[in-house]
Order: sequence, then structure tokens, then C-alpha cells
Amino acid sequence: MKAVAVFRHSPGEGPGYFATFLERRDLPWTLFRVDAGEALPATLESFSGLVFMGGPMSVNDPLPWIDEACALIRSAVAQGVPVLGHCLGAQLMAKALGAAVTRNPVKEIGWGEVRVGQDASARDWFGETREFMAFHWHGETFALPPGAACILASPYCPQQAFALGPHLALQCHVEMTTTMIEQWCVGGAAEISAHPGPAVQQPSAMRQQMAQHLPALNAVADHLYSRWISGLRR
Repeated sequence: MKAVAVFRHSPGEGPGYFATFLERRDLPWTLFRVDAGEALPATLESFSGLVFMGGPMSVNDPLPWIDEACALIRSAVAQGVPVLGHCLGAQLMAKALGAAVTRNPVKEIGWGEVRVGQDASARDWFGETREFMAFHWHGETFALPPGAACILASPYCPQQAFALGPHLALQCHVEMTTTMIEQWCVGGAAEISAHPGPAVQQPSAMRQQMAQHLPALNAVADHLYSRWISGLRR
């Protein structure tokens, strides 16, 4: 099988549990370190799917690679190559497909409940799961692209995920690992202190709740990722 292309936009926001998922299934993947200046591929010929990870920047920032990423996403959608986005990656998908990305009313940081939609598309992606504790770290949100279905919501951000055929965009982070959460708690301490709010959790609480919530989050990720890889180009 052709490799899955994974795009990293920040050193601390790599593929995390998604890499574990692929490696357990012996699925090849290639990491593009966009944060280190690596060029995006010019074509999709070598890849079975595209995965865009998170990052602290905005898709509205004047960064040279954002337009290139959006063009690659549009090309993948046109060719039926599955695209998966996590947080910033989901916002890139929305922007590429013609939807606005704007400031969310509040920052959402830490563990928080999300609810799965009631329609057929939501059931297709989440199965019997109706709600779960996701991990959040975002201050912006996306509108829905034409033809997309909102399949997940939280009390503080109604657009937590959208599906469009074989493509899945996740505002929340299902790719988290213990190491990633620890790193973000340290690296994001100043942001947390500067933006107190109803949906912003303290690092101590994030750490304390890892043992309770992370295994269940990994199980949700397993289900979503399994559904996503079923569409990979062979």
C-alpha cells in the first residue's frame, strides 16, 4: 500500500496515537515536518491518504505553506483521496473547502465532554458512541464546508467535527498520548494563565484525569481511524 502522508506543523504536535494506530496495523506512513521547512508534496501519486495535525498558528495567518496545504486538500478531495484533520488540520480542511475559520467565543483547553450527532453520518463514524471526554486546545472554530455534516459538538464549540464522504475533520484532539499531554501542560502553562475561562482547565486537573479519560479516548480514536483507513487509496 502507498504511504499515508502526515503533516506536522509544530514540533510538539506530531501524530501521537495516530502513529501508534498505523504501526500496529503495519500501515506505512511518511512524516512531513512543515515546521522545519520541509516542502509539501507536489502531487498525491505516492500517498494513500493525507493527515494534517495541529499547531498554534491560525489558518488565517500569512504563512506560505497554508495556501499550498489548502490546494493539496482540494486536490485530494477532488480525487477521492481521504483527508483527516486534527484541530488546525481540521481548520485547514474547512478553509480549503470554502468555509470560514473564526475565533471561538471561548478558548477550550483540557478535558471536556463532546456529544455525537444524531444523523446517519455521525453514526457511521462513531458507531454506538454517543458522548465521550475529548481533549481540547483551541481558540478558533470552523464553519461547515458545503456538503459537510457536523457530527460532533461540545457545550463551548458546536462544530467539533465534520464529515464529508471519506474525509474527517476533528476540532478536538483524539490523537493524544500521555507524553503529549505532559508536554502541552508545560509548554502551554502561560496560555492557560493568560486565558482563564469556563472551558480552560488547569494543568494539574489535566494530569489527574489522564488515567480516567485517556484509555477511552484511545478507543474512540481506534474506531474513527479504522473507519478512515477503510477509504485509503490502495
